[in-house]
Amino acid sequence: MNKNIAKASTAYPSLSQGKTAAEAVLDGEVKGWQRILPFLGPAFIAAVAYIDPGNFATNITAGSQYGYLLLWVIAFSNLMAVLIQSLSAKLGIATGKNLPEVAREHFSKKTSIFLWMQAELVIIATDLAEFIGAALGLYLLFNIPMLPAALITVVGSFAILELQRRGFRAFEAGVSGMVLIVVLAFAFQTFLAQPNWGEVTVGMFVPHFDGASSILLATGILGATVMPHAIYLHSSLTQNRVIGRNDAEKKRIFRFELVDIIIAMIIAGAINMSMLIIAAAVFHTKGMVVEDLDVAYNGLHDALGPMAAISFGLGLLIAGLASSSVGTLAGDVVMQGFIQRKIPLYLRRAITMLPPLVIIASGVNATYALVLSQVILSFGIAFALVPLVLFTSKKAIMGNLVNHRITTTLGWLVVVIVITLNIYLLWETLK
Repeated sequence: MNKNIAKASTAYPSLSQGKTAAEAVLDGEVKGWQRILPFLGPAFIAAVAYIDPGNFATNITAGSQYGYLLLWVIAFSNLMAVLIQSLSAKLGIATGKNLPEVAREHFSKKTSIFLWMQAELVIIATDLAEFIGAALGLYLLFNIPMLPAALITVVGSFAILELQRRGFRAFEAGVSGMVLIVVLAFAFQTFLAQPNWGEVTVGMFVPHFDGASSILLATGILGATVMPHAIYLHSSLTQNRVIGRNDAEKKRIFRFELVDIIIAMIIAGAINMSMLIIAAAVFHTKGMVVEDLDVAYNGLHDALGPMAAISFGLGLLIAGLASSSVGTLAGDVVMQGFIQRKIPLYLRRAITMLPPLVIIASGVNATYALVLSQVILSFGIAFALVPLVLFTSKKAIMGNLVNHRITTTLGWLVVVIVITLNIYLLWETLK
C-alpha cells in the first residue's frame, strides 16, 4: 500500500476499508456503477450549505410572490455551485491541501490572519442562520418557546458532532441521512401541493422577470447560493480522503468526485426548487405573499393539513442541525489552515453558539435575523472565491489538474456575477 494512503488510513481508521475499496477501483479491479461508491460523501456534506435555513425564506418568498417564475434562477444557481465545488474538490485532490492551507503558503502572514478572521466571522454568521433555523423548527413543531428550543438545539448539535469522533465515514453517513429526511419531507409536501407541472417546466427552462422586484429577489437567490464555508470545507474533505499515487490516479479521483458533486447538487437544487414550487402552488394561487417561516408553516397547515406543516417544520429542523455541524467543521478547517492553530470541536461549538443564543434571548424576529446573517455572509464570498479560481488556474500548484482555459474563464465569470450580486444585495438591504 502507498505510504501516503497508509498514513491517511491511520489518521482516519473508519476510512481504512473505504481506502482499500478506492484503491481497488483505481487499480481497475471494480467495474460498473460500484466504482463510484468509495468516492461518494464529501459533496453531500458540502451540499448541506445549499439547503440551510437561510435559503428557506428566500425560496418561499419567491414562490409565493411570483409563482414558478424564478425556478430557472435556482437551476442556474446550481450550475454555478457545481463549478465552484468542483474547483474546491479538485484543489484538495491535486495538492493534498485545503484552500486555507494553500492560501497560507502563497500569501503573507498578515493576509492569512485577515483571511482567517473574516472566515471566522462568516462562519459565525452562517451558524447564526442555521442555529436559529433549527430552534424555529422546534418551536413550530412542538410549540416550544424559542430560547428553550435553542437550548435543545445545543444538545442536538453536540450529538451530531459526536459522529465526527467515529470517523468521517460515520459523519458522512449521518449528514447524508439527514439530507435524505429533508428530501422526503419536501417531496411529501410537493405531492400534497399538486403543482401545475406545465408551469413548473416553463419556470425551470425559460428565463423571465416580472418587474424590478422580481430581479431583486432573483439576485437574492443567486447571491445566497455560494457559501464561503462550503468552499473551504470541500477542499479539506477531498485532500486526504483518497490520495492519488500519481497524476493519472488524481485525474480519475477527480472524475469520480465530480459525479459525487453532480448528484449532491442535483439533490440540493431539487430541495430548493420544491420549496419554491410548494409556495407557488399553495400561496401564490391564493394571492398570498409569505415572507416569514412561521407564516409559511401555519399556511401549509391550513391549506394542506397538519402532516404538511409537520414535514415543513421537520425539514427546517433537520436542515438547521445538519448545516450547523458542517459550519463547525468548516471553522476548524479555516483556523488550522490559515493560522495553524486548533481548538477542540466541542469548545468551538460552544463559542459559536453564544451569538445565536444571545439574539434569540433578545427576542429578535427569527426571519429578520436570518436575513441579517445572509448580509454578513455576503462580505466573505470574494475572499473565498477569488483565491480558489486563482490557485486552480496555476499549473505550478495544480499540476496536471490545472483548470482548462474555459474553466478558468467561467470561474472568473462566476466570481464577477456573485460578487456584483452580493454588492447589489448589500446596497439594497442597508440603504
